[in-house]
Amino acid sequence: MADEADAIEAVARVAALLAERATELTEKVVQVYARELPNLVNDDESVVSLLSASVYQNVDTALRIFQHGIDPRRVEAPAAATEYARRLAQRGTPVVDLIRAYYLGQTALLEYALPEAVRLERDPAVVGGMMSHALTEAFAFIDRVTQQAVSAYQEERDRWLVNRSAVRAARVRTLIEGGATDTSETSLGYRLRGTHLAMIVWQAPLPPAGHVLSALESVATELAGGLPSAGAPLFVPNDEMCAWVWFPLERAAMPDEERVRKVLDKADPGVRFVLGDPGAGLDGFRRSHRQAQRVYNLAFAAGEHCDRFLTFRDVGAIALMASDIAAARGWVADTLNQLATDDEHHARLRETLRVFLSTGGSYTAAATQLTMHKNSVQYRVRKAEEMLGRPVAENRLDVELALRLCHRLGAAVLTAP
Repeated sequence: MADEADAIEAVARVAALLAERATELTEKVVQVYARELPNLVNDDESVVSLLSASVYQNVDTALRIFQHGIDPRRVEAPAAATEYARRLAQRGTPVVDLIRAYYLGQTALLEYALPEAVRLERDPAVVGGMMSHALTEAFAFIDRVTQQAVSAYQEERDRWLVNRSAVRAARVRTLIEGGATDTSETSLGYRLRGTHLAMIVWQAPLPPAGHVLSALESVATELAGGLPSAGAPLFVPNDEMCAWVWFPLERAAMPDEERVRKVLDKADPGVRFVLGDPGAGLDGFRRSHRQAQRVYNLAFAAGEHCDRFLTFRDVGAIALMASDIAAARGWVADTLNQLATDDEHHARLRETLRVFLSTGGSYTAAATQLTMHKNSVQYRVRKAEEMLGRPVAENRLDVELALRLCHRLGAAVLTAP
């Protein structure tokens, strides 16, 4: 039978090798989550970034345990891991998903390590000792860190739920999902009859110092000042950096561009918001929010390229298509051919063709909007058609929609050069 010290030393060698691939291992674990726990990955950018940081720090800690013979029962959960657990608690993600994520990550890491162990150590007895040691220490580490992460989750969940806004959020979620409405108006302090306009407002990553939710609530209040309001907005935190808002309206209306510009000018540069369409009654309350949610998802798919303010009225069709980015990217490539190439030259041609089509195919109107000479517009439209491989008129509707997708989502739906 192989000496235990030899097995521990061999595990340390494998851990040292894998430590150089910590980033690759992190990506593999996140890919497992995308398949097994898609709700953790199909989230906004800040939360997914925190997930990746949590996975990376856990992988790094585990490898250091094996590499340096650290007792896993004495380690503390990484900072990103406990913060990610708190964020899941704020968003109402089931704690079982957090626990399952740890065991899926452990399995992925061990499956990756086994071939390396076999490659580096030819003695079957030593490999057996390595696996026994690795499994024992890995389970001890996961048990320790999971307990701490769940404790952080539960503490944050309790704190969040005792807060009046969180209780309100739970009731609102019940309403959105079709739950009971008999006492909702009284408990929410918001009238569900009448007309509603839903908004989602959030702070991009790296928020400024101070209370983010207070700043977001101020944005909602400022925007309400330009609407025919029938009362105060319903402001419901989704987490520490995002809120759902409903404006009660005397009549269906949208904020004008001047009001939006003033609100954004006063707000932090990282603040963004999206709007659904006004809707009547409880159905309108739900529908307007779902529309805003689709536009919110679109904004995150587009990243920094996206406008700070979007409405379902303007980008609804695009938002529906963007629910499956991979499919949208393939459709754009099929529709635009070479014109879907992600570089500055093709971007200029796409933008010219998009404006040309949006102005009804008028070279003069497009030239005015683009502040270009009419002949330059004609030249670019001709070059764009060459890239398409056919006249625009043959498939104008699809081409125009594909160009709008490119305009809103940028690299997310374009083809690398």
